[in-house]
Amino acid sequence: MPKSKPHVLIVDDEPVNLKVLNNILKAQYKLTFAKSGADALRLIEKEKPDLILLDVMMPEMTGYEVCEHLKKQTQYKTIPIIFVTALNDAVDEAKGLNIGAVDYISKPVTPAVVKARVKTHLSLIDVEEVKRTRLQVIQRLGRAAEYKDNETGMHVMRMSHYTKIISLAYGHSAKYADALFHAAPMHDIGKIGIPDSIMLKPGKLTPEEIMVMQKHPEIGAEILGESDSDLIDLAKIVAMTHHEKWDGTGYPKQLKGENIPIQGRIVAIADVFDALTSVRPYKEAWPIEKAIDFMVSQKSKHFDPDLVDLFIQQLDKIIEIKERWKD
Repeated sequence: MPKSKPHVLIVDDEPVNLKVLNNILKAQYKLTFAKSGADALRLIEKEKPDLILLDVMMPEMTGYEVCEHLKKQTQYKTIPIIFVTALNDAVDEAKGLNIGAVDYISKPVTPAVVKARVKTHLSLIDVEEVKRTRLQVIQRLGRAAEYKDNETGMHVMRMSHYTKIISLAYGHSAKYADALFHAAPMHDIGKIGIPDSIMLKPGKLTPEEIMVMQKHPEIGAEILGESDSDLIDLAKIVAMTHHEKWDGTGYPKQLKGENIPIQGRIVAIADVFDALTSVRPYKEAWPIEKAIDFMVSQKSKHFDPDLVDLFIQQLDKIIEIKERWKD
């Protein structure tokens, strides 16, 4: 089945401008037209376009107002908007970009410029869709691991937020902290490969069963495998190293100190704190004060001591997340 043409909405109150843009783009795209901001919003509700070419100076509702309205709507805010306007002052261009437009084309338009800009921004939509789909697959894989455990979805949500808070406190960029937030739910994906007789056993595990359980980080790394995705690579590091301990007594590789990747050290703190302060079939939830005392006692043993200090400094934010995402 051939792929349908991308849908471009062209908004301009001057018919001659609509005609010009129609002649430039009609061969490659499905086009619809609106002569006012209000008409444009009605059309967008009926059929969400892939991209909008938007005039600025229109009666009753300007292009700026249309753009601001759309950027406030969750279902429309990702539609790329290119302003096509006779306003060519740098201040006007900056205003358009600041309120959410992706580009600015000055009138009178040049056909080659219009074609190139539209093609570029439609290509970027495809890239973003791939990223969104990949992220959703990763998140669903993380949820699959929960079905093998007694942990809840709220545990994964909380520990992911804790991970982001610690990452930012450590000095990671907001972009990197977001990536770690999305990778953290994959920390126990390897539990998919552990037999139910061990995962769901109500009593204490035997030494042999513990050895099998401790294979889950390597199973997780194998599931995630080699990838050209930075996010999956990050998830693989987290899955493989979040049970390592600062003093070298963790598993599966008995890594020690800074030989443990920082991602694993961060997730270890987030994961353990939430496990301690949450109800499990085998225990009551610990009070926060008791959990913090334990974390402090494990500085330079289980945990990176500097990260424990950063975690405690962010405790107000941690408690806020804990309250927001209760079981």
